[in-house]
Amino acid sequence: MKKLLTAVSVVAGLAGLAVVGRRMGRLRLSRGRAALQLVIRGGLRYASSAPRLFAAAGEHRQQLRNDLALQTAEDVATTLGAMKGVLMKIGQMASYVGDGLSPAVRRTLSRLQDSVPPMSPELAAGVVREELGLPPEEAFARWDPEPIAAASIGQVHRAITHDGRAVAVKVQYPGIAETITADLGNVALLRRMLRITAPAQDVDALIAELRDRVLEELDYRREADNQRLVAAYYDGHPTIIVPKIIDELSTRRLVTSELADGARFAELAQWSQEERDLAAETIYRFTFRSLYDVHAFNGDPHPGNYLFHGGGRVTFLDFGLVKHFSTEELQPLVDMVRYLCVEQDPEGFRASMVNAGFLRPDAPLSTETVVEHMAVFYDTVRRPGPLTITGDYASAVVRRFFDVRSPLAQWVSVPRSYVILQRINLGLFAILGELTATADWRAIAEEIWPFMQGPPATPMGEAEAAWRAGRSSAAEPAA
Repeated sequence: MKKLLTAVSVVAGLAGLAVVGRRMGRLRLSRGRAALQLVIRGGLRYASSAPRLFAAAGEHRQQLRNDLALQTAEDVATTLGAMKGVLMKIGQMASYVGDGLSPAVRRTLSRLQDSVPPMSPELAAGVVREELGLPPEEAFARWDPEPIAAASIGQVHRAITHDGRAVAVKVQYPGIAETITADLGNVALLRRMLRITAPAQDVDALIAELRDRVLEELDYRREADNQRLVAAYYDGHPTIIVPKIIDELSTRRLVTSELADGARFAELAQWSQEERDLAAETIYRFTFRSLYDVHAFNGDPHPGNYLFHGGGRVTFLDFGLVKHFSTEELQPLVDMVRYLCVEQDPEGFRASMVNAGFLRPDAPLSTETVVEHMAVFYDTVRRPGPLTITGDYASAVVRRFFDVRSPLAQWVSVPRSYVILQRINLGLFAILGELTATADWRAIAEEIWPFMQGPPATPMGEAEAAWRAGRSSAAEPAA
C-alpha cells in the first residue's frame, strides 16, 4: 500500500517541485500556488485520517487507504487537468507508468489521457478566426462547437469541410505557449536535485532536449509535417492507420486531419486477450518500424493517442512530440541490440554503449555488471518464444531506469539525442504491461531489425511483408 500512496504523492510532489522558486512571473506563481495547494491538500487528507487508519484493523484499514488514495487521485486529475500544459503531462504519465497504482486510481488518473476540462466554444472559435481569417461556421461547412477530446495543449473538434470531408480540427489553447514556457522555466529548479541524485548526468543537456521537444509541440505546422511523413510511410498498411493532414486548413495553432473514430484504451482493456495481444503487436511494430525505417520516434506513447478498431487495427494520433534521428545516431542503438541479443558479445555491447555515450569509457565496472544492469531493458527480445509483458515487468523497467543506487548510476547517462527515446522504457512497456500482452517479441523484432530483416513471424507480419513488397514495387521506376 505504501507504493500506492507514494505513487500518487509523487505526481503532486513533482508538480510542486516544478513550480517553487524565486523570481517567478505571475503566471508561474499562480500555477505554483495551485500545485502547492494540491500537495498540501493531499498531505492534510492523510494526516486527518491517521487516527482512523491507526484504529482500523485488517481489511477495513486497507479500504480506508484505498479510499484516501482515490480521493487524492481525483484531486490530482481535476487540478492538473484544469492546469493543462507540462504539469498535466506529469499526470498523464502517472496514469500508465506509476508503480503500485491500484486499478481504481489508474482509472481516475486516466481521465487526463483524453478527457479534461475543455475551453469554451467562444475561445476555440476565436483561435479558428485568428488562424483562418473566418469564424469556424464559415471556414467549414459544419462545425461542432463541442470538443470530442481535450488534452494538454489543445482540444479537438469535429467538422465537415466544404468539399464534404469529415475532419478533426485540433485547436491550440490560447495562452498555452506562455503557460508551457513558465512550466519549463520552473524545470530549472530541478537541476540541483538532479545533480545530487545523478551526478554523472549531463543535466543541462537533458533539460535542453526536453525543452526543445516540448516547445516544438506548440507549432502545429511542425506537427503537421511529422504526421504527413508518417502517414505517407504507412499508407495502405494492414493494421497501422495515420490520418492524413488537410493542408489548407492547418496553421501554426490549428491542425486539421481526416476524422478517425474507434475505441479508447479503457474500452480495449475490456476486450478479449486475443484482441489486446493484436493491438499490442501493432503498437510494437509501429514504434520500432518507425524508428528503424522512418528514423522518427513519436515521443508521446500514452493511451490517449490510440484508437482501436479490432483485428489489431490501430489509429495513431498526435505527432507533436516527434524526434528525428540520423543514421549515425541510430547506428549505436542498432549495435547495442545486435551485440547483446544476437551475437551475445558482452564486450561488443559495452563498446557500443560507450560509442553511443551511455557509458563513460573509464567506468571502473566489470562488463558483467554492465550487462546485468542493462539486460532488463532487452528482456523481451533476448530469447525467442512467446512472452507475456506484465505490469510487474513494466514496473521493474521503470525502477531500474530511475535506480540511483545502482553501481552504474554515476557512470551511465542519457545523451541528449536519446532522451525522448527513453519513453520506450517509460511508456511503451507500461502500455504493453497494462494489456498483459503476449507475443514472440524476439521473432517480431527480427522482422524489423535492419541487420536481420527476418521472415514474417505472425499473420500480421505476413500482411505487413506483403504491404512492404507492394511499397517497394511502387517505388521502382517503370521499365
